[in-house]
Amino acid sequence: MGQYECHVFICTFGSWCKRDGDTEAILKRFKQAVVGAGLQRRVRINKAGCLNQCGHGPMVVFYPQDRWYSRVTEEDVADLFEAEMVQRKPLLRLLYDAPPGDNKDLSRYPPELVAAERAKEGTG
Repeated sequence: MGQYECHVFICTFGSWCKRDGDTEAILKRFKQAVVGAGLQRRVRINKAGCLNQCGHGPMVVFYPQDRWYSRVTEEDVADLFEAEMVQRKPLLRLLYDAPPGDNKDLSRYPPELVAAERAKEGTG
């Protein structure tokens, strides 16, 4: 076993996951849940860079379980923590099932917003 039993990654990078929800608040709630459960030595909560799943966020990933969750809200953190850390099962209502690789889908955003964000990022 590595230094931690579980790593939890929360996308806090870029404009899309943050646009879809308060990623910093989600991060804070996960950290509070870990401390509240006394799991600081076993579970590590991390900010993540872009997970290339833009348009599906906020995204949360649990490793080594390799379980991805989409559209996570602050209010979902308690249920997600309970499922993953206590019951050791996926939380099916938020489970994200996508093919490997980049799965960006910005179609739910106005085209002019996507164009403006891409121009700022230099991705045209």
